[in-house]
Amino acid sequence: MLIKVYAGSVQGIKSTTITIEVNISSGAKFYLVGLPDNAVRESQQRIDSALQNNGYRIPGRKIIINMAPADIRKEGASFDLPIAIGILSASEQIDSQDIDKYIIMGELSLDGSLQAIRGVLPIAIQARKEGFKGFILPKKNAKEAAVVDNLEIYGVENIIEVIEFFNGNLKIERTKIDTRKDFFSKIKSYNIDFSDVKGQKKVKRALEIAASGGHNLIMIGAPGSGKTMLAKRMPTILPPLSLHEALDTTIIHSVAGKIGNETSLMTIRPFRAPHHTISDVALVGGGKIPQPGEISLANNGVLFLDELPEFKRTVLEVMRQPLEDRMIRISRANFSVEYPASFMLIASMNPCPCGYHNHPEKECLCSPNVVQKYLTKISGPLLDRIDIHIEVVPVSYDEISKESLEESSSIIAKRVIEANEIQKNRFKDEKNIYSNSQINTSLLRKHCKLDKKSQSLLKIAMNKLGLSARAYDRILKVSRTIADLDKSENIKTYHIAEAIQYRNLDRDGWAG
Repeated sequence: MLIKVYAGSVQGIKSTTITIEVNISSGAKFYLVGLPDNAVRESQQRIDSALQNNGYRIPGRKIIINMAPADIRKEGASFDLPIAIGILSASEQIDSQDIDKYIIMGELSLDGSLQAIRGVLPIAIQARKEGFKGFILPKKNAKEAAVVDNLEIYGVENIIEVIEFFNGNLKIERTKIDTRKDFFSKIKSYNIDFSDVKGQKKVKRALEIAASGGHNLIMIGAPGSGKTMLAKRMPTILPPLSLHEALDTTIIHSVAGKIGNETSLMTIRPFRAPHHTISDVALVGGGKIPQPGEISLANNGVLFLDELPEFKRTVLEVMRQPLEDRMIRISRANFSVEYPASFMLIASMNPCPCGYHNHPEKECLCSPNVVQKYLTKISGPLLDRIDIHIEVVPVSYDEISKESLEESSSIIAKRVIEANEIQKNRFKDEKNIYSNSQINTSLLRKHCKLDKKSQSLLKIAMNKLGLSARAYDRILKVSRTIADLDKSENIKTYHIAEAIQYRNLDRDGWAG
């Protein structure tokens, strides 16, 4: 008897529906074809044990299982459940009347219970698109899939529930979520705040500008000056995720298996802070079975690279293209996948190996050559993609012990959101440009016009401070954001003056 069961396979962030054809005839062999990997091939042993422990069996006949389309590689143990249900249905141990109306996915344990799987959300989206009635999957993944409306989601804990469901002996309760209510009830729920940070007004201002214009930023300062503490609070002042951004972000984390069991949609912007020992594959994504890396997990959020010069040169260099294109393409011999990588880069570094170059109190033990060599570990092309360089000076005891109230994240975020709205209106007719940091050369001339006084100031700064040519465009972009925060239609002299302050590493004596 021939039976067809439907499942899903994820490549990148897109899903393809897989048809599992099970044919049982006279004979005594088990064949599994359709480009399965080792995990799929091993499903026979898991299915055999799960069925035996629940009063069922794999029939001792010739079983041919084809996973179509045959040119797509099938990976992982999530095909255990649909294959098992296909075998039971083809051997007439369960009723197969409605099986073709559902996508079925799940990894079987030897006792028949189901383990959580990856990539549930893109599979659910594709199932709805193709008109399936419902999706049967492990209960641990049910809330994640329930984000998709107009699709019945049935979370199950073991294979017996699925068998009894198709036999009509059990009514499984649907998992339902009010996506909008769930999303807006948890949005902006942070347990840290900028009011925790004493002093550092100049750095806070730089972070506010970076958040407003989507600018990448690097902080240079001695150990203990507060660089990490400030960076961790960056998501709290960014505009809240839109429902569309939340869905895009959740899909990536779903594919990577990073969604919690009780999570539906991600409601806050990601903050990823990989250690400096990370490999280039772990950072940008890849592997034998390509998975999203840290830059994709930071999509619509913040990627924080602490101690930037300590990262391997090759790791930092592979970030150059994603920073420009806001996506990463991973190619293999017979296929390629794309992952979004639209993130804000926040980096930090010590000014020298000992950490105390330019420190107001402690003496630096490094020679000028050592300092210069340390700073130049960051290549010019990478530095070219970072708009704001800000020096972080340690906070004095008097400032730390002061009882004054610091500005909260919610107050700063209000200004950031207002500036962000100005940019949305400015670029509403432009394709793939949403913030000042993305302005290209032609738009730079259009939106960053300077009067004669501002041009004169910028020329003096370029010559006197030894600023490099690459700093010119960055200063204009940052000054445009400062003007937006000031609700000014035109860039004024004091906007340019402030933007010039945020190019420390381009000055003579730094890494430029």
